[in-house]
Amino acid sequence: MLRERATPPQACALCGRPLGARVEWHHLVPKSEGGRTTAPVHPICHRTIHATLTNAELARDHADPAVLRTHPEIARFLRWIANKPADFHAPVRRGR
Repeated sequence: MLRERATPPQACALCGRPLGARVEWHHLVPKSEGGRTTAPVHPICHRTIHATLTNAELARDHADPAVLRTHPEIARFLRWIANKPADFHAPVRRGR
């Protein structure tokens, strides 16, 4: 989901890298599970989250970005993306 905000966020809630030209807003608890709170993320980070975990898993066990970072597949992605530029893009494979 793309939204304009009054003050642009500075860092991705998942990987911590500076945000680039494109920012997406990740529902920490998916809307389908009743969530309303969002966090700014890179598009590639957002796609990785949803390719790795179901909405039910996100709502039940991974609503906190700190906990989400500990998931083995997400942690592996974070190591890989750490030195990429802010607007880096690559295809995301579904892990489910």
